[in-house]
Amino acid sequence: MRSISNGKDRQLTVGIDIGSSNIRCAIGSIIPDANRVKLLGISSTPSMGFRKGSISHRNQLIEQLEKVLFEAETMADVKVNNAVLAITGNHIRCLNTQAATALNRNRSNGVSGDRAIVETDIDQVLNLSQAISLPPDRDILHTLPQEYSVDTLKEINNPIGLTGRRLEGRVHLVTAATSAMRNIVDCVEEIGIKVNGLVFQPLASAIATLKHDEMQLGVTLAEIGSSTTDIAVYHGGAVRHSAVIPIGSGSITNDIAVMLQISIEEAESIKIKYASAKASLSSPKLEFDLQTENGDGKRSISEHELSRYVEARMQEIFHLIINEISRADIKESLTYGLVLSGGGAQLSNISALAGDLMGMRVRIGTPKHIDGITDIADLPIHSTTMGLLLWPILSNDFAQSNHISMNTFFQKLIQSFKELF
Repeated sequence: MRSISNGKDRQLTVGIDIGSSNIRCAIGSIIPDANRVKLLGISSTPSMGFRKGSISHRNQLIEQLEKVLFEAETMADVKVNNAVLAITGNHIRCLNTQAATALNRNRSNGVSGDRAIVETDIDQVLNLSQAISLPPDRDILHTLPQEYSVDTLKEINNPIGLTGRRLEGRVHLVTAATSAMRNIVDCVEEIGIKVNGLVFQPLASAIATLKHDEMQLGVTLAEIGSSTTDIAVYHGGAVRHSAVIPIGSGSITNDIAVMLQISIEEAESIKIKYASAKASLSSPKLEFDLQTENGDGKRSISEHELSRYVEARMQEIFHLIINEISRADIKESLTYGLVLSGGGAQLSNISALAGDLMGMRVRIGTPKHIDGITDIADLPIHSTTMGLLLWPILSNDFAQSNHISMNTFFQKLIQSFKELF
């Protein structure tokens, strides 16, 4: 069993982000009364045994998890025993639903009449909202309140203390494949880490990168990972729509590798050094050499020629993002437009291309509320991991969604283990 070496004077928070290209682990200490975290250690290692949200080789994944955890613990000079995990993948499905409960009976004497709403009423509405027909191989990951209504009063953020006869709640549900969640939890617990919660990746990124006004007045967070692009549309301080697009920046790397007939590793390096998401902003005169496998001859290509292929793939991704935003049916209400995060957001001139295609404000999201090793923490590629560190102290969802949804999931998980033995 692991132990926290100096937990008496510091409350630690740990996040593990298992992606298709990299696994990242971050350890921080919560700064009391500040809603901030001091980053103590962070590590990244190439992902093995994991692809598009599913485990392809369990033992390889466990080995990489042990490695990334050890490196983060070494940097932070602590030992940890629990963590919050990020999850994404093609198996994620999201929907909006609603539920209501009657308030016209006094709890103390059973007499009908208006009464004040208490927290248990909200819990009941959230539980009722989960009463949807799901396949047996799926579970609810998050239950995210959007707004409440009390009788004829609409768009209420917090109805506690209000008086009425009927409480209705509109809710955004995030569902995931039970086996995908179970297998990820099992692998992490195999290395001695207790899983405190699973977080849909764009929600973690949003916690780290979005501002309060953006969430209130309307914004879309697009987390561009290696194999997926995760979407979360916010308005009125709540998630209105979320989705997983099964294409990410890794597709650009593959395109470059195929086009230039080079290795994936070299293609990734070229993408980082020379590619522009908007070809018109790249130089047709600046050329760079390409390695040849047999060493015969010498090849070169211009930044502009390379970027033409990169732009074509990025246009495809942005059109898919536009489609998801349209499903939220609030595009005209997105005052703050689009925030890009994740490794793909570090592509040169990506915000310029997005602004042209989408006709809205675009900015690159970088983690906030983080102290300590800020030169590392402030990169878009670490948005999810930093969000996981902040999740227990900043997310309203941590108290209610993880209490309801995660308890339901882990109860089923425990029951399944009992049935096995």
